[in-house]
Amino acid sequence: MAKKANQAQHHDNLEGIEIALTRTEQFIEDNSKPISYVILAIVALVLIFIGVKRWYYNPLEKEASQQMFMAERFFDRDSFNLALNGYGTYPGFLQIVDDYGITKSANLAQYYAGICYLNMGDFNNAVDYLEDFNTSDLLVGSAKYSSLGDAYVELGDLKNAVSAYSKGIDKFPNDFTSPIMLKKEGIVYEQMGEYKKAVLAYETIKKDYSDSNEGKDIAKYIDRAKQEIKD
Repeated sequence: MAKKANQAQHHDNLEGIEIALTRTEQFIEDNSKPISYVILAIVALVLIFIGVKRWYYNPLEKEASQQMFMAERFFDRDSFNLALNGYGTYPGFLQIVDDYGITKSANLAQYYAGICYLNMGDFNNAVDYLEDFNTSDLLVGSAKYSSLGDAYVELGDLKNAVSAYSKGIDKFPNDFTSPIMLKKEGIVYEQMGEYKKAVLAYETIKKDYSDSNEGKDIAKYIDRAKQEIKD
């Protein structure tokens, strides 16, 4: 009896599959032209993407990288105004951003421009350019948020400064910059009068980064902040 039931179930399943296949075949037959158009459109889009990348984007990226060479040299020499605005026929980072906006080089130029503005004391522009810069690189990403926090501190915007440092710590954790930003975060919290949060930041350095330069003298920062806590 069970065997017959299983056979019947198997037969029903096969019959269901056959019906589904028949319906699918009928749907394809009835809509063959629209389906063909969709497939052709997808193929065309793929070919267009490949063509744009090979014959437009890649050459543009190469040109942007070459054009940015002198600006990077000026930056390495701390000649921030020349790096930012260029010299003679050599474009600065601002022109690279304007002329090659869709390229990776132009994106990197936004970071450089933000650092230039930060060192030149133009903190509003530093914030604007650093905010627009995107990266997945561990050290460059953490440097972005550390510098962004510094710019906000200079503007007196302590809330956004703490937010920037926190994002850098969370998104790009590493043994080099994380203790630096934690210490900056703690100092800003002290300036805001939030001493418990300052202690938490300092104690994180003590716990997780005790071998860092910041960890070597962090005890005095913890003691200082704790003395200000009012129960």
